[in-house]
Amino acid sequence: MDGADIVLQHYPAAVRKMRVAMVTETYPPEINGVAMTMGRIVSGLQARGHTVQLIRPRQHPGDRPLVQPLFEEVLQRGMPIPRYDALKLGLPAKQALMRLWAKHRPDIVHVVTEGPLGWSALGAASRLKLPVTTDFHTNFHSYSAHYGVGWLKTPITAYLRKFHNKALSTLVPTESLRRELEVLGFRNLEVVARGVDTALFNPQRRSTAMRQDWGVKDGEPVALSVGRLAPEKNLPLVLRAYQLMRELQPRLRLVLVGDGPERTRLARENPEVIFAGMRTGEDLAAHYASADVFLFPSMTETYGNVTVEAMASGLAVVAYDYAAAQQHIRHHQNGVLVPFGAADDYVQAAAALVNDTVRIRAFGKNARAVTEKLDWSCIVAEFEQALLRLTDDAQAQLIETHAVA
Repeated sequence: MDGADIVLQHYPAAVRKMRVAMVTETYPPEINGVAMTMGRIVSGLQARGHTVQLIRPRQHPGDRPLVQPLFEEVLQRGMPIPRYDALKLGLPAKQALMRLWAKHRPDIVHVVTEGPLGWSALGAASRLKLPVTTDFHTNFHSYSAHYGVGWLKTPITAYLRKFHNKALSTLVPTESLRRELEVLGFRNLEVVARGVDTALFNPQRRSTAMRQDWGVKDGEPVALSVGRLAPEKNLPLVLRAYQLMRELQPRLRLVLVGDGPERTRLARENPEVIFAGMRTGEDLAAHYASADVFLFPSMTETYGNVTVEAMASGLAVVAYDYAAAQQHIRHHQNGVLVPFGAADDYVQAAAALVNDTVRIRAFGKNARAVTEKLDWSCIVAEFEQALLRLTDDAQAQLIETHAVA
């Protein structure tokens, strides 16, 4: 989903208005789950009357700060992330942030990403005695094994723990992730869920013309996977499942939506697979809705926005029992859950579904019903209440400290 798809909705007014400084290394129109989520949160906070100061790296040489009501954008220097050239890593900017916030203090600083810019924000907020919260969005410590540097998992985990434990609170999207991080020594964790745009991701966007372009006739199944074509997404398991599914149903087509470092190799080795490339907005929504089964075997997600997007689109999802799938899928009611890491079971579960049109339709219908309760207005309200409570607690602690002094 890109920035043009983010609509400023009108949510109920908040009790007290805040000035929130939000620091992130990714934001729309960049395409990833973190950027999409932050775009929704920012527009939601604006709609509720809060002022947002967004601090992010400059995305390209012509990038200019956006001017909107209740919105101030501050652009910092950045550099491309290796193997993620479309994204930028913010460079250290502690002194610049201290000058910025000393001149006009925010009520709270919310740090979204853990790069040098985020670390600078933690340091600047600490020096100025500003309350600060963080988000845990990406399992960087889990990614290391997929890039041949598994030995980095321990030091990366130590860095992330040190980073987030400097905050008053770290917001995580699921209870299972909260428990996992708590075992690793992360403190002050709070669950704030994520939403899905059910108007955009909707079964009604199913396109007969798109299915015809894929070479699919009425009644013939399509398996879909959406995400970055990169090692951490476990794409070999998607292909394994597809091969067995196709043995049982030769007319099955597999569509991969997304781009990344693995695309060239995968396309060369799997010429029968449809590589749709990067899709956004209504085009992406039509790709979801025009499929039947959604394959998502990733084991490195903190949440997995694509899971709920597929559910909202009326697809039967096959996923590991964790992250968003664990939170929203009920096994054999609105999808299929497989024990975490059980690759053979995953392949068998996908194959068992391919010719069962009745179950595919029932799972998709029930999945859609679940996501209708995940409206973004509810998620923004949860986020808002967490920040309001923490600003109140910080203010009360500051008053108590001054009184004792």
